[in-house]
Amino acid sequence: MVQLADDINKPIQLLYYPPSHRKYNPIERCWGILELKWNGTKRIDAETMVEWAKRMTWKGLSPVVELSRNVYQKGISLGKAAMQAVEKRLKRHPALPKYDILINPAPTS
Repeated sequence: MVQLADDINKPIQLLYYPPSHRKYNPIERCWGILELKWNGTKRIDAETMVEWAKRMTWKGLSPVVELSRNVYQKGISLGKAAMQAVEKRLKRHPALPKYDILINPAPTS
């Protein structure tokens, strides 16, 4: 998200739901709908599951679904100095520092 803020040269505000409020997380509702649709059906292959997901609707809306075969590296982390530089660009809300964060783009020179 920090890189995106830099790329578009605009601040990005992240508002997270606290972990205790899972029911308000839209992706959790989406998974719940898919689980009802699959209802124990054997998942044959990824393409079949993608097609099921494309036909899913919620409140009259259908999702945009595509299969990603990207393999993401695990265990990538920033060093202490790099993380401190990122933290300087974050503005955390005093009352909700974990859940309300403003990411400022890097200053242009």
